Amino acid sequence: MLVKILGIIDLIAGLILIFGASINLPNQIFMVFGVVLLVKSSLGLLKDFASWIDFLCGIIFLISATISVPEIISLIFGLLIIQKGLFSFL
Repeated sequence: MLVKILGIIDLIAGLILIFGASINLPNQIFMVFGVVLLVKSSLGLLKDFASWIDFLCGIIFLISATISVPEIISLIFGLLIIQKGLFSFL
């Protein structure tokens, strides 16, 4: 059950990364999801690839709260975390 909840968080985070710049979300949403993804990556202790995806996406969220991140970077990391979220449902 916990894996599915964390997968839903991944799916929402990926959608926010992909569409967040175009719909002008508040910076607090980026900060919250950045911290949540960094905490999720600490659960895996950065030992596997999925934890590194969480860590890097969390960093991208925190950076995009302060400065503008290029759309291609947000798209790539958004697709990676959506894919990770979809695999958690299998």
